[in-house]
Amino acid sequence: MKIFCTGASGYIGGSVAAHLSAVGHQVTGLIRSAEKADAVRAFGIEPVVGTLDDAQVLSRAAQAADVVVNAASADHKGAVVALLNELAGTGKPFIHTSGSSIIGTRARGEPTDAVFDEDTPFTPSPARTARVALNEFIMAYRDKGCRPVVICPSLIYGIGHGAGRDSVQVPLLIRLARKRGNAAHAGPGENIWSNVHIDDLVPLYALAIDKAPAGGFYFVENGENSMRELCEAINRMLGIAEPPSAMSMAEAAAEWSEGTAEDSMASNSRVRAKRARQLGWQPKARSLIEEIERGCYRE
Repeated sequence: MKIFCTGASGYIGGSVAAHLSAVGHQVTGLIRSAEKADAVRAFGIEPVVGTLDDAQVLSRAAQAADVVVNAASADHKGAVVALLNELAGTGKPFIHTSGSSIIGTRARGEPTDAVFDEDTPFTPSPARTARVALNEFIMAYRDKGCRPVVICPSLIYGIGHGAGRDSVQVPLLIRLARKRGNAAHAGPGENIWSNVHIDDLVPLYALAIDKAPAGGFYFVENGENSMRELCEAINRMLGIAEPPSAMSMAEAAAEWSEGTAEDSMASNSRVRAKRARQLGWQPKARSLIEEIERGCYRE
């Protein structure tokens, strides 16, 4: 099939695009600048230069494709509108990438018992209201003659297999530990995030293209850990004997920005990938703690 992928030089989009190309699809990918063209071509992806604000570029690429994968931004409504308007009435799949912070709680490093699957009602935090509304807007296109699907990963880890190599949270923690000589978490670090390896996430996109029904929504996870557990594993990986330190929220915001500290590093996001497993998804990669202690982050 002909597949158009936004975010083709990024971590998720690059890995998905490279995988789809490797299994025989004809993949074009949106990149922001011509300088990245050779990087994506190395993975069999034909570059399309443009941004998410270039509605005409997006429309042309969607029109020429059999499938569209949107992995550049979970929040850019203009790009979504341009792509979906082109796909309406065609029956083509549109696979959108969201993120499980939509059910996140601003917990300042404290834990929660709340766990969500796709059928659990929730009220998003003010920081994620627009993202939830965009997910609902996308899924409503199932009534407009295309096949919209929303994939909602939890914390992603592992090295990407396309032009983009690094995820967000784990590298942030490792860089901070190297800088300080000790891993550090926001607040007590007892907040919990579900997580998924990039090697397990990528096959779900291919499975969704083949099998997901119109309006399908999928959390993606294969385990969960507290931020303190991540920091303890990072210290073991780096050979640091003492326990991780606790930062105040002000310190965490100074390191990572207020939004990243409050909505990612100190929040809870506990989900269960019920529907993905029902679709036939079978995660196989090593756990997050194993990856930190003995895998790609040690290497």
